[in-house]
Amino acid sequence: MKTALIVPRPLDVLELPADLDGCDGTNRAHGHSQIAARDDLNAVRAWLARVEDKKTTFENYRKEAERLLLWAIVQLGKPLSSLTHEDLQLFRQFLKDPQPHGRWVADDGRKYPRHDPRWRPFYKTLRPSSQYQAMVIINALFAWLVEAGYLAGNPLSLSRQRTGRSKPRVTRYLDRELWHEVKLYIDSLPKDTPRERERYLRARRLFTLFYLGGLRISEVGGNTMGCFFCRHDADGHERWWLEVLGKGDKEGLVPASAEMMVELGRYRRERGLSALPSPHEDTPLVLPLGKSMKPLTRAALHTIVKAVFAGTAERLRLRGDVFAGQADLLEQASAHWLRHTAGSHMADGGADLRTVRDNLRHASLTSTNPYLHTPDEERHRETEQKHRINW
Repeated sequence: MKTALIVPRPLDVLELPADLDGCDGTNRAHGHSQIAARDDLNAVRAWLARVEDKKTTFENYRKEAERLLLWAIVQLGKPLSSLTHEDLQLFRQFLKDPQPHGRWVADDGRKYPRHDPRWRPFYKTLRPSSQYQAMVIINALFAWLVEAGYLAGNPLSLSRQRTGRSKPRVTRYLDRELWHEVKLYIDSLPKDTPRERERYLRARRLFTLFYLGGLRISEVGGNTMGCFFCRHDADGHERWWLEVLGKGDKEGLVPASAEMMVELGRYRRERGLSALPSPHEDTPLVLPLGKSMKPLTRAALHTIVKAVFAGTAERLRLRGDVFAGQADLLEQASAHWLRHTAGSHMADGGADLRTVRDNLRHASLTSTNPYLHTPDEERHRETEQKHRINW
């Protein structure tokens, strides 16, 4: 009789019962394996070890592999290496509504630390896009285990995979009216005490980076002020740039407009720093409150953004029911909406689409125009003229 666990536990401290460890899984390959793992848990850990140096990727991969492994042993009483195509279809349905709720979903929608006994694999209902992303990651896990000679086959390879289609237009962004409300809320934050002023300037600094730079949240947390540099264009004008290490470890150049540099100087002076950063300075782009010079975590940055959106939504609701729709939209918004907002406002403001593409560091506008390019000086000049925050 198979042993089932009662409460799901994080991968870090998980110990599998002998009959569920996958040593005798029905989908195990019998030839030579390229990895030393002899059970499912260590096979998953070997897969995760490849991305340990990429924090966000590692956490996303671990989360999805963890959910699948725990579901298999807790819900089905089967090892991961015995899962079939039919099992994976059940798991797909499980992602839509993890039941029993108390076993799988954290109380009050809170994301508890992994060492907390209240931790659960889920803390909120997954959106369809998150469900799809989960299956993409799990498919990658199975494909790698097959390639490594650990599994005989990928049970997801039988599924009909729909080709991902780009939406005809971006919908997760703030129109100019709603963006103006967000700026008004930030400017209304209290500034009477040093700590209040520091909190206000940090919010203003963060939203400036997201909007003027079109940065991703990982890029705000992972780059430093030493990434700003100055060079002169052909006409002798001084142009500032922000060199960022972005998604997929790709380097990109973001125009640092005069507005962005003024905000940088204001923020640095308030923190007791010189107005301009020195080359290779390791000061994070946004700092915690107080004297700490450590970078803010992704979760901390996300919390700041969500608090601003929530505060703006609350102000809108006070004006009456006519503003409820806008408030609802803001409460759904995340930091990535600001990147979409930046791109949409640049395009709507008349910026050349090649400038928008290069500022957001997209690979191309479409697969058929890879040779379009705007010279850097022209891109900087157009960004300066047509994409402003106007605090």
